[in-house]
Amino acid sequence: MKSLLTQLSTYAHYHRDRRNIYTHFVGIPMIVYALIILLSKPSINLEALTLTPALIVVSITCVYYLFLSISLGLIMTVLMSIGLLCAAPIAAMGTPTWLVWGVGLFVIGWVFQFIGHYFEGKKPAFVDDLMGLIIGPLFVVVELLFMLGLYKDLAQDIEQIAGKVR
Repeated sequence: MKSLLTQLSTYAHYHRDRRNIYTHFVGIPMIVYALIILLSKPSINLEALTLTPALIVVSITCVYYLFLSISLGLIMTVLMSIGLLCAAPIAAMGTPTWLVWGVGLFVIGWVFQFIGHYFEGKKPAFVDDLMGLIIGPLFVVVELLFMLGLYKDLAQDIEQIAGKVR
């Protein structure tokens, strides 16, 4: 398994333009939330738990984040759990409303992504490595933490490998 630094540095190579990073602050959360919404509708009711594809995917993804970094994994687990909680009422709505929310947010999120990559002049990271789809949400959170002055050593290490943000 690749390290946290390797994963984030690889992803960062595709995201050195500040405008691209900013569009990702909007696009990636929209896409992740849309996927959680869309995967929350099919469900199996067990005694104490409603099992959905969203719960399974979020759980597996959060375990992966925890393997990369306990502290960042915990942050991602909290954020993804909030996404699950907020998606449940939408998934409980009628199918047309659920689809409008899920598909609408998904499409709008990707529009933001492609606008950002137009500024960047590079294709999205997932085109070369599908792990970019998993690392993207973590990258956005880490970039926000960097802007808040946290994880300075990680920010410097990524910058040494991927180059400065311009």
